[in-house]
Amino acid sequence: MQLAFDFRGEIISADSRQVYRNMNIGTGKDLNEYIINGRDIPYHLIDIVDPGEEFNLFEFQKRFYEIFRDLRLRNKLPIVAGGTGLYLESVLCEYDMPEAPMHNGIRDNLYRKTKDELQSILYELKPRMHNRTDLEDTERLIRAIEIEMARTAKKQDGHKKPEIDAAVFGIRCERELLRHRITKRLEARLGQGMVEEVSSLHSAGLSWARLESFGLEYRFIARYLQKQITFDEMKNKLNIAIHQFAKRQET
Repeated sequence: MQLAFDFRGEIISADSRQVYRNMNIGTGKDLNEYIINGRDIPYHLIDIVDPGEEFNLFEFQKRFYEIFRDLRLRNKLPIVAGGTGLYLESVLCEYDMPEAPMHNGIRDNLYRKTKDELQSILYELKPRMHNRTDLEDTERLIRAIEIEMARTAKKQDGHKKPEIDAAVFGIRCERELLRHRITKRLEARLGQGMVEEVSSLHSAGLSWARLESFGLEYRFIARYLQKQITFDEMKNKLNIAIHQFAKRQET
């Protein structure tokens, strides 16, 4: 936020959970911090879909490029921040992810072919195959062919990704200090009403399975609310899980 203030930039969130509305405490949005010296810091890709909707890597990358281009046109510095490594990597390493909707006409034609014929088509579209599991299952073969056809069409359209010359910064602190901060943060969030937030999401129609799919805070609190574990068990297990997650993020 301070960088955005100092350099007249805007923040693009690369967090896979902060895209969801009404998931505030558990995702650590901390929107009150987006004000520096009385000035609102503009942010993007936060609170853009409902928790019941799906949001994936393809959707993130597509929206990111739209925002990035707009910021550059307005001479604003894009500051990408967030904890989902795959999201960051998809734009920094320019993942090639074409939109590949299922096409009934093409599918009908492909279903008439033998597995050997389908494998030949896929090899022709993608000579260097890394994922061999696609070759054994007919449904996966057909889906892989659709994706490669979309990728080929995209290249022919001359669609170019914006050029990104990124400076990458990672924040580190001593492990003991990090552990202390994580535990204090968890206690603060529980005090701010994180359990009530998860309960409200379930009351609004989100299934327990959907809540658990969001991981960490939502998974363990959902189990507590279903009386599968006690409050103390929930708090202790969640604390351990967040420490383990922080270690993976650092790696």
